[in-house]
Amino acid sequence: QVQLVESGGGLVQAGGSLRLSCTASGSAYTMRVMGWFRPGSGKRRELVATITSGGITNYADSVWGRFTISRDGAKNTVYLQMNSLKPEDADVYYCAAESPTGIGGWDYWGPGTQVTVSS
Repeated sequence: QVQLVESGGGLVQAGGSLRLSCTASGSAYTMRVMGWFRPGSGKRRELVATITSGGITNYADSVWGRFTISRDGAKNTVYLQMNSLKPEDADVYYCAAESPTGIGGWDYWGPGTQVTVSS
């Protein structure tokens, strides 16, 4: 059974940095896509950043230039380096993964890690 476990959340001052990590354990395959989401202020969960197994990345406009997503394919681990954090970045960050054997969409989700940004 595949499980995602996030780490690296915490409290930081505005302008500071945090690095989130997420590892998908229990899979014999490299995840097709891995990414980070946060609830945001809207009705739908906000995509923060994604990265494919080939290294193609995608970012929300709100984090472009401040956040960097990367991955270690051999370990099925994805990282999110968050710099120049703003109070509006404070949220629960969820890791998600798309299985290469699935039919598309996000197959697995982590429990989330809290990021708090003080102004």
